[in-house]
Amino acid sequence: MTEDTTTREAISLLQDLGLQEYEARCFMALNKLPSGTAKEIHEISDVPRTRVYDAIRVLESQGLVEVQHTSPQVYRAVSIDEATQTLRQKYDNRIETLETHLRNTDVRETDEDDQVQEVWSLTGHEAIESRTIELIDEAESEIALIVVDEDILSESLFDGLQTAAERDISLVLGGQTDAVTETLGDRLSATHVFETGLDWLTGIERDDEVAISRILLVDRETLLVGSYYPNTAGSDAKEQAVFARGLENEIVVLLRRLVTAGLPRIKDPGA
Repeated sequence: MTEDTTTREAISLLQDLGLQEYEARCFMALNKLPSGTAKEIHEISDVPRTRVYDAIRVLESQGLVEVQHTSPQVYRAVSIDEATQTLRQKYDNRIETLETHLRNTDVRETDEDDQVQEVWSLTGHEAIESRTIELIDEAESEIALIVVDEDILSESLFDGLQTAAERDISLVLGGQTDAVTETLGDRLSATHVFETGLDWLTGIERDDEVAISRILLVDRETLLVGSYYPNTAGSDAKEQAVFARGLENEIVVLLRRLVTAGLPRIKDPGA
């Protein structure tokens, strides 16, 4: 049989959620049938008939398939709502278990001097956004954020900044364009917002030039700088970032001075 794109993607997602390939294929087959025998499942799933029985037993044990004990046996998938709820609960339970194990893992102590000098790299919009929100949540006194790429203006970012403002964290936000500046001002009206005027951030002089997507400075000691290729499509345009922490870190000191030069309300104590 020839699978359509939707079926292939659904099978792949079911595997990501813990099902084996044959189990995922049988489950998808039953979602196309009101009910079916092993023979009927085999015919539309490309699963060997002898393996259908094993796959169905697993699906039944996980609460995804019901069995009618006739001769031959007939199977049907539970409702979509029930199936997604079951899979979501299974996924959440695994994450909670993983979190418990990670928190209970013995961590080797590191010398304090080593902790001061921190420079790390991140790849991918989701990872960088997650770290951005984490740093905003950890802020104790001050957040300075320059937004160049309008695509980073997510609801999660706005929620994090709004929560920080409610914690009386000093916020200074810079937008590279009028549109970004206007959006920041509209969504965070009580926050000081300005247009950076740092044209070199955009990387528009050459088609292959890298551009800055975001610059985040937290408590004058933690810095995150994101970059991407704005004129490149696909994976080649994937956002990357450098994350540095520590008052003694030379990169933080250098970039802090660069960032604070564009922020009218922040005076760099190291300048």
